[in-house]
Amino acid sequence: MSKGRVAMRVLLSAYACEPGKGSEPGVGWNLARHLAAHHEVWVLTRANNRPAIEAELAQNPIPGLHFVYHDLPPWVRFWKRGQRGVRLYYYLWQLTAIPLVRRLHRDVGFDLVQHATFVKYWAPSALAFLKGVPFLWGPVGGGESAPLAFWPTLGPRGFLYEVARTLARFLGELDPLVRFTARRATLALATTPETAARLARLGARRVEVMSEAALPREEIDALGKLPPPGPGPVRFLSLGRLLAWKGFHLGIMAFAKSGLKDAEYWIVGDGPERGRLQALARRLGVADRVRFVGPLPRVEVLRLLGQAHTLVHPSLHDSGGWVCLEAMAAGRPVICLDLGGPATQVTDATGFKISARTPAQVVHDLARAMQRLVNDPHLVPLLGEAGKERAREAFLWEARVEEISRIYKQIARGALVDHAC
Repeated sequence: MSKGRVAMRVLLSAYACEPGKGSEPGVGWNLARHLAAHHEVWVLTRANNRPAIEAELAQNPIPGLHFVYHDLPPWVRFWKRGQRGVRLYYYLWQLTAIPLVRRLHRDVGFDLVQHATFVKYWAPSALAFLKGVPFLWGPVGGGESAPLAFWPTLGPRGFLYEVARTLARFLGELDPLVRFTARRATLALATTPETAARLARLGARRVEVMSEAALPREEIDALGKLPPPGPGPVRFLSLGRLLAWKGFHLGIMAFAKSGLKDAEYWIVGDGPERGRLQALARRLGVADRVRFVGPLPRVEVLRLLGQAHTLVHPSLHDSGGWVCLEAMAAGRPVICLDLGGPATQVTDATGFKISARTPAQVVHDLARAMQRLVNDPHLVPLLGEAGKERAREAFLWEARVEEISRIYKQIARGALVDHAC
């Protein structure tokens, strides 16, 4: 632990927590390992994360970091297969962890507890049921919504997903256990202003906005060393699961509208929308320049990022947006929608944030951004260098944990604690 720090005994709830991963597992792991540089940290996580965690700790021990594994018994979880049933399973996982959390507190005596993952606000946290201990909820997200004007563009599957997601959030906000979690929070951290508003309506007394997305120093350093893209056509790149709400159909439509003949659009990932997106590219006459790469290992993804000029991320509701941070750290401009997490990451100095009023307007403005980046050869390196600087200054895990530790210090002084704790 760092000298001069006020070390606290912290319990972190991180259902998703795995070394070497991005997205939610990366949030759990990186928050835990960086917090352990300042505090004594216990992490409550799923048992299926244990092999990867123990293999990493065997090679790179982290003093002050302890893991506690919890899962439902096999006879209860027989119906869960991969992502099928994960939401219900997560809900039950939190509730069945309450006795374990209470036993841990009796044995350890925690100074503070923090919920990390899942990063969703419409499910309860076991840590909220621990009496007499300050409770930090988040950062949590999920309050972002695809604008209604875009729902008809999502196709039947995508439309039904948005309906189901909206209903799930509505029911979650009515859940008395979720409302109890909000009221128990000494401080609730929201990933975006949209989620912050929902947390306040749930009864959270203190709400602040803090992104859950960040990158470790070693990743930022490695991405920053990627060379500029080589000669050849300008290459636009999109990364992610091929889901309707990711907005890749808007990217393809914009690429076609741009009329850029000496350019390519690479789409990396897989998912249920792949066939629909390929059909769209054929219908718009750009199938020969829209390349569907499919899913790739991270090493290969970074190789392609090094060959691309610009990231196109037209997601309609992202709480995080790690891919935007990775692109900025690699010195690639980002074109995104002015929605959710990416809108808090990308600035006018690092890319283009497109207002999302109507589908036609978004396609038009995305196309204009693509044209500008192709027609002005100085713009890509200019925005890219600003992106590198912003990633290092605002989205470094070490700096994020310093910020969280300052919150811990406030709580230790009693500045944020009230009768709810």
